[in-house]
Order: sequence, then C-alpha cells, then structure tokens
Amino acid sequence: MAKSWYIIHTFTGYEQKIERTLREMLERGQLDSNIVCDVKVPTEEVVEIRNNKKYVKRNKFLPSYIMLELDLPQVGWKPVCNAIRHIQGVTGFVGTNPQERPRPISSDEAKNLLQQSGEIKGEKTVRIKQSYEVGDHVKIKDGPFATFSGIVEEVLPDKNKLHVNVQIFGRETPVEVDLMQVEKEVV
Repeated sequence: MAKSWYIIHTFTGYEQKIERTLREMLERGQLDSNIVCDVKVPTEEVVEIRNNKKYVKRNKFLPSYIMLELDLPQVGWKPVCNAIRHIQGVTGFVGTNPQERPRPISSDEAKNLLQQSGEIKGEKTVRIKQSYEVGDHVKIKDGPFATFSGIVEEVLPDKNKLHVNVQIFGRETPVEVDLMQVEKEVV
C-alpha cells in the first residue's frame, strides 16, 4: 500500500462541513487513521483592494471538491470508501462509480494543488482580485515611480502586474508595476 491523493466531489458549500465530519470520524475511530491520512479543502489567498484598503481572504479554488490522502488497501477498501461516500453531502469519488475502487490523482497533480493552496513549500500563489482595464488612469503609490500617474497599457493577471505609460521628463515611458503598487485615479 502506498499513500495517494484522491478527490471526492461534494455539494457546493458543504466542503468545510464534510472536512469536519471526516476528522470527527477519524477521532471516534469510525475511519481507520492508518487508511485515511489527511483531509484538505484546497483554498487560495485572494487579495482585494477596495477604497485603498487591502482585504485578504481565503477562497476555495476547487469548489465542491475535497482532497483525501489515503493509504487504500487492495483488499478491504470498500468499507472505507462506502463510509466516506455515505457522508451527507458527498456525491462520490471523482472518476469512478461506487462499485469501482477509486483512482488516485497523479503525484504531479497533487503536488500542484497542494503548492497552489500553500500547503507545501514552494511558490505560494496569491491571487489579487483586480479591476483594472486597458485605458484606466492609475496613480502609482509605491516603488521607484511613486507619485507618478499614467494610463494602463496592458494587464497581466497571471503575474499580478500592469504595464503603465507614465510621463517622465516630458516623455511617455512604459513601466511595469505590481497591482499592489497602484490605485485607480479619478479623472
């Protein structure tokens, strides 16, 4: 037996409740802690800037899904999987029907999901909820170009950056700034 990550599908909004139920079942001995090793609801950190204030919150980036680390035996897997499937709000293991042995996700997929949620070391991704568009007037409030104003030329949401044209010594100069360094300017 080897530990692998499995994905279960749940009703939307039931993820935390099902995670608590699984942990309670482990504590009470209804699930074998040698088989069910870990339970995770993948979340990501989202930074939203409203009224020049930074708000940080955790959002589920896989709504309706929970990750389970199982050391599932070849023989005797059915009682454990049935106990998990019969939790209110669980619709089943992803990619299999109830009579089949669940299939784990690949180790690369698991690593990627855990890294994205900040569970393992590496590049923890912080997504910035931004509302900038090409043509918006912005004021740079931090960094080497602080106090400069300019027009957004390009939005790079995957990098959380903007390309902004600013006037430096009477010339338009393109600069790349982080979303956290700018604020919308009322024109």
